[in-house]
Amino acid sequence: MTAQELLAAYAAGERDFIGVDLNGANLLEANLSGADLREARLVYANLEGADLTGANLEGVNLFEANLRRANLSGAMLDAANLEGADFTGANLEGAIGL
Repeated sequence: MTAQELLAAYAAGERDFIGVDLNGANLLEANLSGADLREARLVYANLEGADLTGANLEGVNLFEANLRRANLSGAMLDAANLEGADFTGANLEGAIGL
């Protein structure tokens, strides 16, 4: 699945993206609020300014991902790989698993 395919599916109402491989994807300012991204691979992904409010990111691989200014309020991050991820200016209020 490409970033464009994911965004089109999200816009059509899909929220289940378990295990998607989006390594290096450009999701700049994407709205993925409430998405289920468990076990997704987002290594080196650009999620700057993305809305991930309430998203399920359990077990996601965010190695070296750009999450600057992202909204992760209420997101589930249990067992996520956050090594090297940039959370500068991100909203982590109520995020679980940090």
